[in-house]
Amino acid sequence: MENTKILVVDDDENICELLCLYLKKENFTTIIANDGNEAIECFEKFSPDLILLDIMLPKLDGWQV
Repeated sequence: MENTKILVVDDDENICELLCLYLKKENFTTIIANDGNEAIECFEKFSPDLILLDIMLPKLDGWQV
């Protein structure tokens, strides 16, 4: 699991930081995106193994992503 990449997508920075704190403690690599467009860019650039995606996002919502 050491090289497992997780993309955390949420517009609430506190939620992202908290999730990443717990995930990093378990040796996951985390990437944060704060809107739908940024999520797509991060997905294409990093090819994460898992995406934690909020539905209500600015620009593109979770369903559009």
